[in-house]
Parts: sequence; C-alpha cells; structure tokens
Amino acid sequence: MPTLFVVGAGPGVSAAVARRFGREGFSVVAIARRHTALEEFVQSLRTAGVEAHAQVGDAADSAGLGLAIHTAVAQQGHPDVLVYNAAGARYRPLAALAPEDLMDDLQVSVGGALAAAQAVLPGMRERGRGTLLFTGGGFAIEPIPAMASLGAGKAALRNLAFSLHADLAPLGIHAATVTICGMVKPGTAFDPDQIAERFWALHVQAPGAFEREVLFT
Repeated sequence: MPTLFVVGAGPGVSAAVARRFGREGFSVVAIARRHTALEEFVQSLRTAGVEAHAQVGDAADSAGLGLAIHTAVAQQGHPDVLVYNAAGARYRPLAALAPEDLMDDLQVSVGGALAAAQAVLPGMRERGRGTLLFTGGGFAIEPIPAMASLGAGKAALRNLAFSLHADLAPLGIHAATVTICGMVKPGTAFDPDQIAERFWALHVQAPGAFEREVLFT
C-alpha cells in the first residue's frame, strides 16, 4: 500500500489532501504537534475509510520533527509522498515584528520543510521515485505588511521547493509547490477539496513532465 506523510495535519487543505490520496488507496501518516487534535484528525480519516496513523512532531523543532518522521518510517515504511502543510504566521505590523518572531515563523514555514524533506529523501533516492509537495501561499508573490512573517516564510518555501525540484527531478523525484492565492474556505473558489485535486495531479505527473509549481488562483 502506498503511503502519504502529512506534516502539519489539521482541518482544511491537509485533511482534503489526505482524503484525496486515501481514495486512491494510500495510507496516511499524520504528523502534528498537538496529540488530541492529531487523534481527531486520524479518526476522521478512518471514519472515511482511510487507513491512518498518528505521529506527534513539531515543525518548530527540526531535530524533533526529523526524529518523528524516522519513527514513522520505522513503523509504517518509507513514504511515497510527503506533503508539508505547516506555516508560521502572526498578524503584526512591521514596526512591531521582532526579528526573533520572524525567525520563529521562518523555522515553521521553511526550516521544518527542509528537515522533513531531508528525513524522507534517503528512501526516495534509494527507490528512484517519490513526491515532495509543499503548500505555498500567495503572500510569497504579493506580500502584505501586516502578514510579513507569513509572506517571508512562503517566499522562502517557494524558493526551497524550486531548488529541490531542480536537484531531484533528474533522479525521478518530484518536488513542487501548490501556491494558493486566496483564503481557503469550503464552497468557494478556494475550496480545499479542489485544491487537493491539484496536489494529486502533481503527484501523478510522469518523469520528464514534472511541474515545479501550480498557482491556485
């Protein structure tokens, strides 16, 4: 059975992606920092008929996140797909944004993404296949001052995804970002189930036709 690891598991995009891949026969390993919310997430997938497992891991702690992923690999096997959906954000005017707060948010948005990718890549390189997908955001392209830490994080994540794409595509490993240029809300143009379809479409692209980004506008 193919396996999807979701870092930053929660309602919205990550839940929709987990259900979408689950319909294709994937088992899901959900990784998040809050145990109670994580168990609720996993139970909702099981109720929907998806095999799901919980693994506590905090994107703010790269070493701890790497350990959580290695533990999940030991228990469930190497993932075929990693989806990174964690982000650091705070609504704060630029004049009041402390550099330390910016760095904390960057750790969640992009430091954790690199740690997660590094944790799963050895297995993907060994098999010569795999998919790394990152949830991007429109603030990477058109930032707003009051959400500067989120915009900086998404911009850095976009750049990281592009770098991983260039590095890994020749090896048959697909790295890409779904850049969501709007507020995610069911029943709107930014419905999470529709966004999840873009994640699936990227995963099934053939080697030689890998895209590095899908803009969801």
